[in-house]
Amino acid sequence: MSRTDYQRQLEQLRENVLEMSDAVCRRLRQALDAYERKDDALAETVITADHEINRLYLELERDCIDLLALQQPVAGDLRFVAASFKIITDLERIGDLAVNIGEYTQRAKRDRYSDIDIAYIGEETIGMIEDAMGAYASDDAAATREIASADDEIDALCERASEVVIQDLIEAELGDEPLFEDVSRMLLTIRDLERVGDHAVNIAARTLYMVENDDELIY
Repeated sequence: MSRTDYQRQLEQLRENVLEMSDAVCRRLRQALDAYERKDDALAETVITADHEINRLYLELERDCIDLLALQQPVAGDLRFVAASFKIITDLERIGDLAVNIGEYTQRAKRDRYSDIDIAYIGEETIGMIEDAMGAYASDDAAATREIASADDEIDALCERASEVVIQDLIEAELGDEPLFEDVSRMLLTIRDLERVGDHAVNIAARTLYMVENDDELIY
């Protein structure tokens, strides 16, 4: 294979990873929209469409393995392929978290926690993913560190939201089964959004390593 063809393969891999991230963010937005509007049909769309994300993941995994096995990249190219492989794993897991939110929507029977702005937290985490993928697209090392800092804000939002729910649980009467179900669903939703933020940080960390051979953010 010529050097030109090899570089084209690397460029195509980057483009395909970015396309996967677009699909994942779209699914997560749909899941949050379904959650906000209690739209069971839209939630079902998110759940059943998970196979698309899984298909993209498997195709890109195969592409990464082929590049590693057949082209034996070194130095920066090796870091790029390895980082891309790790990033698609994080994207696939974000897709799974979108499915979780869709399932929580279908189990919801009431809006007990209207004062917790799940839509806002969700949009902030999506912003983190998009920023992390933007850094990956443009080899922007500085942006990766900003994303890691933004995760502290997401953690704080999730912590405050969890405190509201737990306080409700503390004050609940024994046997209030509907409340316990609502508490469980809300805590799981908050936890999953926090995990989305963590995956965005993972993407930023792998991008920083890819660009500068710096493992500062990997943990």
